[in-house]
Amino acid sequence: MDESNGTPSRGIEPVSSGIPELDQLLHGGYIHGRIYLIQGVSGTGKSLLGQHFLEAGLKNGETVVYIHGEESKGDIVVNADQLNIDIAEAEFLDIGPGTDFFAEDIAYELVETTEIESERFTKDIKEVIEATDPDRLLIDPITQLQYVERDEYQYRKRLQSLIRFLRDRQVTTVVTKTTHGNEGHHTGDDFESLSDGIVNLYLDESERRIAVPKHRGIGQIDGTHGLEIREDGIEIYPQVIPEHRNRTFDPALLSTGHAALDDLLGGGIERGAVSFISGPTGVGKSTTGAQILDGIVDAGGTALGYLFEETIEQFSYRCENLDIPVSEHIDRGSLRLTEFEPLVRSAEEFGQHVLAEADEHDPDVILIDGLSGYKISMQGDESRLVRRLHGLTRVLKNREIAVLITDEADHLTGMPRATSTDTSYIADNLVFLTYVEVDGRLERAIGVVKKRLGDFDSRFHRVTIESDRGLTVAGAFDGIEGIMDGSPVHRRDE
Repeated sequence: MDESNGTPSRGIEPVSSGIPELDQLLHGGYIHGRIYLIQGVSGTGKSLLGQHFLEAGLKNGETVVYIHGEESKGDIVVNADQLNIDIAEAEFLDIGPGTDFFAEDIAYELVETTEIESERFTKDIKEVIEATDPDRLLIDPITQLQYVERDEYQYRKRLQSLIRFLRDRQVTTVVTKTTHGNEGHHTGDDFESLSDGIVNLYLDESERRIAVPKHRGIGQIDGTHGLEIREDGIEIYPQVIPEHRNRTFDPALLSTGHAALDDLLGGGIERGAVSFISGPTGVGKSTTGAQILDGIVDAGGTALGYLFEETIEQFSYRCENLDIPVSEHIDRGSLRLTEFEPLVRSAEEFGQHVLAEADEHDPDVILIDGLSGYKISMQGDESRLVRRLHGLTRVLKNREIAVLITDEADHLTGMPRATSTDTSYIADNLVFLTYVEVDGRLERAIGVVKKRLGDFDSRFHRVTIESDRGLTVAGAFDGIEGIMDGSPVHRRDE
């Protein structure tokens, strides 16, 4: 027994939120008999999150109650059904303005209107809870109670009384609250301090995000995570967080299938290494990445490719013209390509998609082509995107999957910096392609400027890309210096 109130204690019993990924953020879900606050600006999905919670209860054969104050029951059921959320069998209590509850013709004498409305509010909630004995309750929004209290002191007393009543009856409760501005979550609101958990929803330039800053006694996965509202309601994509693993370090090499490229890379690329292929537009970054995929697949490996700047058809057409049989690899199932449309996914959704495909196909190598398109296509600010990419690549490294990332330099010649953003720390290998003017002719050069593991050829080599031959790495630029500065000159022999 719970000696504090005489009610039976069921301990820590998880209750599904109706969204497995939210349960993951909550370290298992809501806790039976506790109170949770979902808050955010208008349009972030607060009501939907609560409706998923109620639907999960109905599917589990539980009794659920929906107390609503802004929409009618009919509108709620119809709108939820449009997103394939079925809550028609819930018990509904409408306490919103304009209903009979607020519209009754009562002569108020000696007491303020707010006192009568507050008592009616409390009485109706008490009656529906006692009549139905629900397992789950959604109050959408809790601010309806604040509207009918005469002051903040009375509001807090009413909240405390309501929460104690619900806890005594072991009702798992979710309430929603609309905030004003994404920075307005931490306002010291009474319900924030009284609730057992808080779920914050954000909306910024059409990008929706979710965070769980509080889950009393249980903890949560911190940080913000991706959230989308799609045809089946809310989808949540937790950020990819690498796990610390005790594993034997074995930097086994994967041959690129291209002898000259292997020589340049000291034998190939390592399993579990991240290799950046950087250079200006049109210099051959994607072709180099495709050439490496081709070599690994030809040797019996499996590859995944994610295209941010080309369609699959365009990428395949270019590769076929360079004698890289992408279509053949796809038909055999050894290569799988996915293209991403601009501004429709978060970096977290992309990361979860990659990990799901890695689980299914067990690839030896993954190509992300290219970093600039990734930053444009994914929702969110650049610094967060880089952090999410770092987390994803660390997880792939732990699985001993080689990762190739193409990155566009903003200078046509030379190498003023290793990568287009502050991502060079992610790279174990850095292959750089650039244009070189030699005796009035524009040539391509390729070089390895970073390799954490093993030796490599530190010289820049001539490289050509020709139809029916693909990538050809020729001799080194002997006698030429200043390639990295973008001002190549013939070296004077001393």
